[in-house]
Amino acid sequence: MKIKQLTSFLIIICLLAGCAAPQKSEKQAKKIKIGIMLSDVGLGDQSFSDAAFNGLSKARDELGILFDYRELKDSKTYENGIEQLVKEGNDVVIGLGFAVQADLEKVAKKYPKQKFILVDSVSTLPNVTSITFREDQGSFLAGALAALTSKSNKLGFIGGDDVELIHKFENGFKQGARFINPKIKVESVYAGDFGNDKLGAEIARKMIHNGTDVLYAAAGFTGVGVLRTAEEYDKYAIGVDSDQYFYAEKAVISSMQKNIDIALYQVAKNLVDHKGLQKGQIQLGLKENGIGLAPIRVIHLSDKDQQTLDSLKEKLSSEEIKTIINK
Repeated sequence: MKIKQLTSFLIIICLLAGCAAPQKSEKQAKKIKIGIMLSDVGLGDQSFSDAAFNGLSKARDELGILFDYRELKDSKTYENGIEQLVKEGNDVVIGLGFAVQADLEKVAKKYPKQKFILVDSVSTLPNVTSITFREDQGSFLAGALAALTSKSNKLGFIGGDDVELIHKFENGFKQGARFINPKIKVESVYAGDFGNDKLGAEIARKMIHNGTDVLYAAAGFTGVGVLRTAEEYDKYAIGVDSDQYFYAEKAVISSMQKNIDIALYQVAKNLVDHKGLQKGQIQLGLKENGIGLAPIRVIHLSDKDQQTLDSLKEKLSSEEIKTIINK
């Protein structure tokens, strides 16, 4: 009898303690799922797509989210890739790059209850959050650094495509260079391609033969060809989007970092923390740590030049210096 009473007592205690049947926590029951349609070159661009992928990989490892991705070479169109990610049940679907906008908006209209993020362009659709960056501010600092470094007073800018977004890089770079030296010359060439390192190398060689000694490319994998050619000819270069020093360690003095990895990690963290997805446009500049310069290597800046760069960063952050965005 005592054994039966003791058994019954233990069962009651266990029930009160919740040990009769293990219950899954809300986090265990449903993990956040994020899908991303990468930009045209996709993984291996050593720039924008790789940085975005790294940010979501970190969120997976540290926050426990699930994520999937599509590349244009597999889905054939952005629309197909984005719709596949929607059908997989992702909580948020991201379109990476301005070229994705038209197809993302087609799918967003078809699935009005689905949440989307568009990176590098602005959508007015209610279910699309737009994330943009102040590339003009970061490029201003890159231009100032290039002007402080140049001996020939000739700089080169290589853009991936002649579009409004890349104009922000070009115009900021020119303005920063001319802030340091009003007489400096900046040659600009648009490659029309973000995925051709050989074309980037060809453009860089022509610029170098014309006397350019510091080159800045906003051109994805095409820009990698620029960096490596600068190294080949013992010239200097400035990388873009991510810290590209390791692609040409004798040439890359810094990189204009566009912190898409940090931005997407924060999106994931907000979702995991049940803070939701901000609506409308999110604009990230120097003030928000959305962009900035990677560590300066290869060259040695004087204390005076470093102070100049630090001062410019503060003035850009506070909008005391306003950059030119459009041509």
